[in-house]
Amino acid sequence: MIQVLDQIDPRVQEEVREFIAHLPADRGACAEHDPRWLIVLRQSLRHQPLLVVARGSSSGPVRGCLPLALVQSRLFGRFLVSLPYLNRAGVAAEDDAAAQAILERAVELAHQHRVRYLELRHHEYLLTHPALAHQRADKVRMVLELPSDAETLWRGFDAKVRNQVRKGEKAGLTIRWGGVELLDAFYHVLAVNMRDLGTPVYPRRLFASILTLFTGQAELAVVEYQGQPAAGALLVHQPELAGGLTQVPSASSLRRLNATNANMWMYHQLLVRAIERGSRAFDFGRSSQDSGTYRFKKQWGAQPRPTVWQYHLRCGEAAILRPDQPRYQRKIQTWKRLPVWLTRLAGPAIVRGIP
Repeated sequence: MIQVLDQIDPRVQEEVREFIAHLPADRGACAEHDPRWLIVLRQSLRHQPLLVVARGSSSGPVRGCLPLALVQSRLFGRFLVSLPYLNRAGVAAEDDAAAQAILERAVELAHQHRVRYLELRHHEYLLTHPALAHQRADKVRMVLELPSDAETLWRGFDAKVRNQVRKGEKAGLTIRWGGVELLDAFYHVLAVNMRDLGTPVYPRRLFASILTLFTGQAELAVVEYQGQPAAGALLVHQPELAGGLTQVPSASSLRRLNATNANMWMYHQLLVRAIERGSRAFDFGRSSQDSGTYRFKKQWGAQPRPTVWQYHLRCGEAAILRPDQPRYQRKIQTWKRLPVWLTRLAGPAIVRGIP
């Protein structure tokens, strides 16, 4: 039996979390399947959540799930994604029969909502189905297996990394940990950095929602130099899910303070924090192989893990799946020249429509 829920009550949330906690990663399970992410996306980005659940009967236990968000804007169109903002989700199921049933219902939803495509951000569990004729495998997740203590972590870094961290110490950097009380400082750094990259910034309320719904698991780190924010990161600790994981969905630093090594110093603090919180792995997020961000993450010892996004393309051409289309490059260069206050005003309305 397949259910499609657009309202996720606490009972269903607990059922899905319990199911994911005991499902192996090679069956698709990951921390991003926590239904609270759907609530975050609805509250902060106004995406319509759809949770597809497979059961043996109407009252039977969960056998599989797929969280979906309907992304729609006049500028970009309509998309069905699992899941926006996050690096992965996709189908999680205890057997192939449940997975195929979930997928077929998702394809029906894609046609029902007239989306351009259905995007499944799978990681270790890929599906074989005629509807999934396209995929992207140009990026990998960078994951570091963590030791049990900070001293062992430190000894595992090469001399260059340790030297850069020490430079941050000598610069007098300090770090604050907290929640919504640090949101203004964190968001300032994020907005400046996103403008410099030519990327619209997510709304402030996205991070407020994460901090509220993931109380005790999500926290902000703000690095300060001479009393002013220099770098910041959002951490989500979920040691009870996915083998014990801390991930950093968003992190930024100010380019004008690169000489302080604030970014390197911060990431060392983030890794130590993850160990303190009981995590056994640290997810740095996705990067294109051999890119600058890939090399940055690899220097910490992070290893690439395949990340394949599968698609059901309902209309248009496969070229729309590529984010690096030439027609966007002029817009990116223009965005980099805008004042930060304007990007903070206009960015959230744009980025909410980008799948």
